[in-house]
Amino acid sequence: MKIGTVSVSYSRKFNLGNYESIELGCSLWAQVEEEEDASGVVQFLYYQAKAAVKEAAMPVIKANEFQISKAKSQKKVATDEGVTEIDNF
Repeated sequence: MKIGTVSVSYSRKFNLGNYESIELGCSLWAQVEEEEDASGVVQFLYYQAKAAVKEAAMPVIKANEFQISKAKSQKKVATDEGVTEIDNF
């Protein structure tokens, strides 16, 4: 059986906390020549798609981690100063 085109889709959902999440995905297509191994092409596309999703997710995850640590430090400062969460509401 001759395979002409293969495609791979990869997606991942990231939990951002506070009931928020983001789903990122990537779909890649490739033409497979007769002398090429289709399963090897699929494997290559899979790793490329996975790397693309990871690269796209890093800025979002880092920004979210920054916001979380910022909120935690503000909460600690407010607690240290004797301000309760009710006062901040």
